[in-house]
Amino acid sequence: MLNYSYPLYRPPSEADNVILQATYGCSYNNCSFCSMYKSKNYEVRDINELFKEIDLLAASYPQARKVFLADGDALALDTDYLLELLAYLQKAFVKLSRVSVYATAQNLLEKSDTELEKLRENKLTLIYFGIETGNEELLKKIHKGVNSEQLITALNKASKAKMKISATVILGLGGQVFTTEHMRDTAKIINATTVNYLSTLQLGLAEDVKEKFLKAFHDEFLMLNDSELLDEQLRFLSLLKPSNRVIFRSNHASNALHLAGTLPKDGERLLNEVQRALDIGEDALVPSFFRGF
Repeated sequence: MLNYSYPLYRPPSEADNVILQATYGCSYNNCSFCSMYKSKNYEVRDINELFKEIDLLAASYPQARKVFLADGDALALDTDYLLELLAYLQKAFVKLSRVSVYATAQNLLEKSDTELEKLRENKLTLIYFGIETGNEELLKKIHKGVNSEQLITALNKASKAKMKISATVILGLGGQVFTTEHMRDTAKIINATTVNYLSTLQLGLAEDVKEKFLKAFHDEFLMLNDSELLDEQLRFLSLLKPSNRVIFRSNHASNALHLAGTLPKDGERLLNEVQRALDIGEDALVPSFFRGF
C-alpha cells in the first residue's frame, strides 16, 4: 500500500502516469502567488524507501511507460541520487520511455551541462517549468528568486541537454498596472528560448498567500476582469515569435477561454478566437463557477 503525502500535485498531462513522490514539498517554496506546498517542509526521501514503492508500483502497473517525480521540484535532488533513482525505475518498468519533473530555474542553474545530459540520457526527458512572467519588477514582487536573464539561461540549458520543456505563464499576474510590461517581457522569454510546450493559466490567489502577494504591490493590486485577461492573452499571442514549433494550450481549469494550437502555424487562428470571444463577451467564456485550481 502506497501512502502519499498530501497535498499531492501533478501536471494535467500526467494524470494517467505513475507518480512517485521523490521529495516532499518544494526546495524553494517562496513564490508569493503559490500556496501548493505551504503546509509542507521540504524533505528528500530515503532512496531505499523509494525503491520499495517503485517495486509496488511496478507490480501494479507493469506496462507503465511514463513516471512523474513529485513533489514541487524533484530536480533539486543531487544528480547522483537522481541517476540511482532513474536506474532503478528503468529496471522496474521495462517499457519506461519518459520520466518527468517540476523544475525551477534554480534547479537548472545549479546543475552542469554534463549532469543534465546524463539525466536526459537516463530518461529524465521532460521538465515542467513555471516562467510566470519575464518582467524584472514582477519577478521581484512575486519573490521568484531569479531574474529574466537567469530564466533564459536555465531554459536554454535544458534545451541544450535535449530535455523537452513544458512552460507556464500566469495571465493577470501584474494586475492592471503591469499588464503591458508583463506580456511584453514574458513574450521576450519565449522568443529567446526553445520551449516545446507553452500554457497560460489565470491568476488565482488562495487565502493563505493573498496577504503576502498583495503586500509587494502596497495593497494597490487590481485584479483583471475577464475582458482584460482576454486582452492580455491577445497581446501575448501577438508578441510570440518562436524560432521553433511550440504546442500552445490555454486549457487549465482556471482559464476563461480554452485555446489549443501550434505556434507559429496557428497564431492567426488563435488570435481570431480570442478576438471573437472579446466581441461576444461572457457567453463565449467558461462560467466562473466552473473555474478553479
